[in-house]
Amino acid sequence: MSNIILLFLCLFIGVGIRRLPNFPKNTYVVLNQFVLYISLPAMALFYLPEIKLNLDLLFPLSVSYIGFIGAAIFFITLGKIFNWSKKLIGCLLLTAGLGNTSFVGIPMIQALFGDEGIKTLIIVDIPGTVVVLSSFGMLTAISCSRGTTSFKSILLNLIKFPPFIAFVIGACMVITGLHFPIAIKDVLSKLMLTVSPLALVSVGFQLQIEKRSKHWKFLLIGLLYSLIIWPIVCFCLYCLIFNQSGLPIKVSIMEAAMPPMITGAIIAVQYGLKPKLANMMIGIGIPISFITIGIWYIFLEWYLN
Repeated sequence: MSNIILLFLCLFIGVGIRRLPNFPKNTYVVLNQFVLYISLPAMALFYLPEIKLNLDLLFPLSVSYIGFIGAAIFFITLGKIFNWSKKLIGCLLLTAGLGNTSFVGIPMIQALFGDEGIKTLIIVDIPGTVVVLSSFGMLTAISCSRGTTSFKSILLNLIKFPPFIAFVIGACMVITGLHFPIAIKDVLSKLMLTVSPLALVSVGFQLQIEKRSKHWKFLLIGLLYSLIIWPIVCFCLYCLIFNQSGLPIKVSIMEAAMPPMITGAIIAVQYGLKPKLANMMIGIGIPISFITIGIWYIFLEWYLN
């Protein structure tokens, strides 16, 4: 419950400090850079070396990849039909195509399924969401933004992206069985705690909801995919096609139903991919998701029990 309160509090803090002259107009830029270059890599390095590889990880691991690939098919198709810009498609991919599997996901899953649910959540989040963000997400941001989109340029930007570097280090540690000393893990755990508060303050700082905004219809389409279509696809694949059940499957589908990812929105803003829409996806998507997540929980408890 405290994480839910913190979520809304940080959004309101961001909205409030924007009105204070003590905070410059580019405050959100500094917050975003800290999250991308310090907080997110710390999270990846904290969790990745502890992952144990086995076949049980397949379904939780695939959630984020299904979501992003599905979003690419969905939004690129709509973009071609309605002649959307690359920036609009990129924004929707980075927000609706990436779920908030950690900050909203952790308190939700822990409240609904306890500590056992968190074990599955970590698989969905780190080797899933974080890796998709660091690879496909960055490729999307770079290729949809202004400037060169050559393969060499995209590859150079990707390998210089700190969360991706952290993923490579963490993956090597998993393969070799290495672990950080306790003191280093303690430092990483404290740094990673800054991810969501700083990111949410940044989103709140930039959030400006305009009643006559041209982004409303795109917001609705993005949230339709993020909160409804994506979890439906996972449910059909896991439960109807592969006939799976049990706690890991419940958690996996619930994670697919989480609102848009905060860090994905930050990257969209950093690369100039419809910043107002990106922040609306977070600022409006998170409150709405509390309703849709509740509906999904009731449905899954009824169907899988």
